[in-house]
Amino acid sequence: MLNLYAVSYRYRLASRDALDRVSLSVGPGQFVAVLGPNGSGKTTLVRIALGALSPIEGRAEIDGRPAQTWPRQELARIVGVVPQREDNLFPQRVRETVLLGRYPHLSIWGRERAEDHAAVDRALAACDVTDLADRWLWTLSGGEYQRVRVARALAQEPKLLVLDEPGMSLDLKHEMGLFELIRGLVDTQRLGVLMITHDVNLAARFADSLLLLESGRPVASGAPADVLTQATVQTVFSWPVSMQTIDGRPQMIPLRQPKESHG
Repeated sequence: MLNLYAVSYRYRLASRDALDRVSLSVGPGQFVAVLGPNGSGKTTLVRIALGALSPIEGRAEIDGRPAQTWPRQELARIVGVVPQREDNLFPQRVRETVLLGRYPHLSIWGRERAEDHAAVDRALAACDVTDLADRWLWTLSGGEYQRVRVARALAQEPKLLVLDEPGMSLDLKHEMGLFELIRGLVDTQRLGVLMITHDVNLAARFADSLLLLESGRPVASGAPADVLTQATVQTVFSWPVSMQTIDGRPQMIPLRQPKESHG
């Protein structure tokens, strides 16, 4: 479905590569999370994966086709995207917002068909927001709004879902609920999921595979238990941690810095 083969990228006038030979694969029913500190190349990776940037080395493919060669509307039929930030400039109800996800499938006349409304109903139900369908967006909580954004992407009926920091600004309950939702979609609908996140522990708990980046370079990739070792986490995030295993998954506990003794 989505494959990055040793991709590298350098922005104009930059002194180093934003990405340096990074490889990644997301197939049906796989949840892959990308971790790393700020400036590690996570956003650049997403842009290359979606064809918005062309790698200077390596290649990015979606369904075996170079990512940058996909026409936008055609790509939107198989890839749903939930971006990190989004402004609500127009007053809309939830159903109207989710219906926007059907745009790639509309006819040349832009008229919605019964199958479009049926897809919206399925997306609302999958994200447990059917009862919010007639609410205005501005009345929603942060967690509700994120679910609506996921529903809009699902209305596209994609094979791959790409999410950039979907849990940002959510409290514990709503962030856990969002990760549970994504995990459920992977398991029940065989969606492929690529998620960019800062939350090491939730990524370890819910994802099948992790990719850990540092300064654009891949430090480790694979199962959470193989990637998130104490030594690796401390090195990449430049902070002392303790690692524990809960329900078979590694969990990170940040430690306080030892105080310097003054003799």
